[in-house]
Amino acid sequence: MAESTQTGIALREVFRVEEDIVASSATGLRAKMKDLMNRGVAEMVLDLSKVRMVDSAGIGLLISAHNSLKKVGGSLEITNVCPEILELFRSMRMHRHFKISD
Repeated sequence: MAESTQTGIALREVFRVEEDIVASSATGLRAKMKDLMNRGVAEMVLDLSKVRMVDSAGIGLLISAHNSLKKVGGSLEITNVCPEILELFRSMRMHRHFKISD
C-alpha cells in the first residue's frame, strides 16, 4: 500500500511493507522501491507494522535505499517497527543514518 504527498519539491511516499524483509522477498521489494524512486519519490517512509523478520539481505536493501535516496537529497524513514527489529536496528546503529520509530 502506498500513499504519496508532495512536500516542497520532493515527493514523499508512505509505503506499507506487507511481508518480512528477507532474502526471498528482497528482490520484489527492491523493485517496488526502485519504481517509486524512478517516479520521483525522494522521501520514502516504510511502514513495517506487518514485518516480523529482517535478515542480512533486508538490512542491505534498507541501507542501499537510504544511500540512493541520500544521493538525490532525499531521506528514508522507517516506522511502526516491532521491538525485536527495533533492537536489531539500534544494535547495528542504523538509527544514526535514518529515522527509525516504533
